Amino acid sequence: MTVRRIEGGLPVAFRYTPGVGNTAFLEAVRDRGVFLGSRCPTCGRTYLPARIFCERDLTELTPDTECGPEGTVESWTVAHHDVDDAPLEPPVTYALVRLDGADTVLLHRLLAPAEIGARVRPVLRDERAASVLDLEGFEPA
Repeated sequence: MTVRRIEGGLPVAFRYTPGVGNTAFLEAVRDRGVFLGSRCPTCGRTYLPARIFCERDLTELTPDTECGPEGTVESWTVAHHDVDDAPLEPPVTYALVRLDGADTVLLHRLLAPAEIGARVRPVLRDERAASVLDLEGFEPA
């Protein structure tokens, strides 16, 4: 397979607005150190981070279901380059983690080696600001 690369620049600027569900999730991590999801009363699916509607049946949801704090590694990958193709030293490992009680996964850093199926726990910063970076990542439980 031939890999083709086209050089060029594509400046990307954006502002992330967390919305109602993610704001509740981020504030719960900041204020209480807990992971807040939303459970659908119609289908029973629990979304994490919290959402305001079920993507399966469009039922309105309330961000009121605590999940975790531990979970299971569903998948992982190692990034050797950043989005601008600059080398990452050391490389960064990312994992999809399904927290206990959740039906969806959370993407974040894996701070120590863990295999698929491994149990992990979150590492939270001491000082938090309602940011996804309040969670440093996950480590083996």
